[in-house]
Amino acid sequence: MDAHRIWVLGATGRTGRAIAARLAADRVPPVLVGRDPGRLRTLAGALGDGVRTVVAGSVDAVVTQIGRQAPAVVVHTIGPFTETAAPIARAGPPGTHYVDLANELTAVTGLLGLGDEAVATGRCLVTGAGFGVLATESVVLRLCADRPPATRVRVDAVPRTGAGAEPVGPALAASIVGSLALGGRRYERGRLVRARLGADVERLALPDGTTVHTAGGPSGELEAARRASGAPFVVAASSMVPAGRAVRPALPVAAVLLALPVLGRAAERWLAGVRIAPGERGGEFSWARARVQDTDGSIRVGWLRAGRSREFTAAVAAEVASRLARGEGRPGAHTPGSLFGPELAVKAGGRFLLDGDGTPS
Repeated sequence: MDAHRIWVLGATGRTGRAIAARLAADRVPPVLVGRDPGRLRTLAGALGDGVRTVVAGSVDAVVTQIGRQAPAVVVHTIGPFTETAAPIARAGPPGTHYVDLANELTAVTGLLGLGDEAVATGRCLVTGAGFGVLATESVVLRLCADRPPATRVRVDAVPRTGAGAEPVGPALAASIVGSLALGGRRYERGRLVRARLGADVERLALPDGTTVHTAGGPSGELEAARRASGAPFVVAASSMVPAGRAVRPALPVAAVLLALPVLGRAAERWLAGVRIAPGERGGEFSWARARVQDTDGSIRVGWLRAGRSREFTAAVAAEVASRLARGEGRPGAHTPGSLFGPELAVKAGGRFLLDGDGTPS
């Protein structure tokens, strides 16, 4: 097995291209995997010497090629992760490591549930290696370091996607539609329970002086925050969940409709081509906030400031893949922060603002 062979699945997609470019810039020539040989060759030529391509037009074909060629690390960018993560994570011989960008709650918990299997086969599986999961997780880890388990935690994600520059894309569209179809979730008394989708609305005053509304949803950030804090009561919210008063009553109905396979796939195809209109999601920075309440009632708040969420995601995925290729991981299934700590977010370009002191760290 080539210790430096990192495969990027969906390499000609927007995020796949960005990850591959970062790896090539760090002198780790990636293997580009996709369905269009012409686009793969063009991208490989642009990235420079040593970049290889593998043509695979379906998940089954990807699994077959991983088994035949035994890459050191597979970076998975193809949604919906609820359907594709497990078979790809299990592909290949023992010791082939895996990274994905999932933020769907079921995809993240499903991958984390493969921990014992990963230990037995010497694999390191990392899910949520992007702004979704790591951004809020890293703030919780910083606030809860060297402290007893918290009582209540709320995390809020405010991704800035680069408004109007490019469409949403299929992976993010699948993540959004899949989360809406699942309906609301939160942790209460240590148990994952149903909640109304779009509940827990809060108006946030961001450190840059702007404001945004966030609402609760079933994201992988919910599970990561629970694990990082040990809190029995956890809410995860995002500016990507519709929070307007006119929209909220329709969300439960939308969840039922989107859970129907035909309607869900149609919604994914439509959303993938949508260009986000300029507005509150088009600012200069992405933000992640965590509010932690301890058993004595004291409350601590922290923020992570990052650049555009897609750029941050590419930086996280490339950094995690490079570390796994160098043997810095450990067998099992992990979120990125639980494996490499909150400073991974800093490595990807983030800055912490903790305890309201206004000083980035």
